[in-house]
Amino acid sequence: MNAALVVMAAGMGSRYGGVKQIDRLGPDGEILMEYAIHDALRYGFDRIVLIIKPEMLADVKEVFADRVEQGSGIKFCYAFQETKGEWEGLPIPEARTKPLGTVHAVLSAREYLDRPFAVLNADDFYGAGAIRAAAAALRELHGAEDSAMVAYRLQNTVSPNGAVTRGVCTVEDGLLRGVTETYKIRLLPDGTIRDCSGDEPGPAIPPETPVSMNLWALHPEMVEEFDRRFRDFLQGLDPADNKSECLLPVMMDRLIAEGKTRCRVLETDEHWFGLTYREDRPEVVAELRKLHETGVYPPTLWKN
Repeated sequence: MNAALVVMAAGMGSRYGGVKQIDRLGPDGEILMEYAIHDALRYGFDRIVLIIKPEMLADVKEVFADRVEQGSGIKFCYAFQETKGEWEGLPIPEARTKPLGTVHAVLSAREYLDRPFAVLNADDFYGAGAIRAAAAALRELHGAEDSAMVAYRLQNTVSPNGAVTRGVCTVEDGLLRGVTETYKIRLLPDGTIRDCSGDEPGPAIPPETPVSMNLWALHPEMVEEFDRRFRDFLQGLDPADNKSECLLPVMMDRLIAEGKTRCRVLETDEHWFGLTYREDRPEVVAELRKLHETGVYPPTLWKN
């Protein structure tokens, strides 16, 4: 299949306390993004694009890239998400140290996006079923007007160790009608899940609520839509702003509202797990070991 998997791995991981994208977690030293890459190759993707910070390249190659390339026979494409200098003639604020967001990440890889592509986070485990659904959707995209998103059930995506950010989705007739980026969703001791961004926890959110985990299936024409809007975002940034980001869920919400794209919702029963907090690590290690022991993944992902 002529399709690319785009893995966004340039985030700073401040809540986790380190470069979590290359933390060895699997029984053979695998890192989380290796599982998505393994599943993507299983379902026919023929290009893997890693978006990283330039200073990560040597570590990425040493930790896993050389091993994966040797074991799979596929060569990675590398794209660098810069936080200094300029972006296509537009200056990036000098005070900037944080990445400019996931839309900027995708645009950083545009030279490799001449085919339908799925985009996801490096520090999340998505599950084979989710990757399979995205692969199938890519075959049905005809232009920027077509897109798809894999939606998880909220109860399958929370962390017992603190708040998480989720794109809470409004779905109608199988289509995404809107997505609201919600920043402090917590699983509380009474078992309810609530938005805790205010002084007091908000109303309980139904556990079956569909949420975005940033797994999108997009046509290459979508890159031009992103480009126009990201230029507006960058030009509107205050020179001292080190926090504002141009985010995929927010961008897709806007494009849907403007009638620029029709986004199918692909439901999955997969359980997310990932590294949001350092305390998440032991559970992630245990879950990955279980997936290997039960045969979901082979003892070693890559043949040596």
